[in-house]
Amino acid sequence: MTVALLIVVGLLAGTMAAALGVGGGIVFVPALVVLLDFTQHEAQGTSLAVIIPTAIIATIVHARHGRVDWRAAVPVALGGAVGALAGAALALRLDGDLLRRLFAVLLIALAVRMLLSTRRPNPDHASR
Repeated sequence: MTVALLIVVGLLAGTMAAALGVGGGIVFVPALVVLLDFTQHEAQGTSLAVIIPTAIIATIVHARHGRVDWRAAVPVALGGAVGALAGAALALRLDGDLLRRLFAVLLIALAVRMLLSTRRPNPDHASR
């Protein structure tokens, strides 16, 4: 495992997370598994750890531009924290191959959903 490759993965995931509003894990997890031979459990745990500074920095930048709805963010964060406890416990109980398949299904479902949503007119953009 080379430090340079880890830095490149971090740069790509950080850029995509901040620019596109996606969780860096969408990039980090597959990259760590495919490029660096991490197990699914290791990739997910590592991804969660490295997303902390990415999320903090991106949030500060977006907040400075008035693009954070704090009234929505706080309760979602509280629910997310509780969900994270449950999700981490569940992930640790699952076989690594099953966990990888479930992650792949999630990525495919999200991609299909996003692709289909681009084909419908967005009422929020109609008045602009």
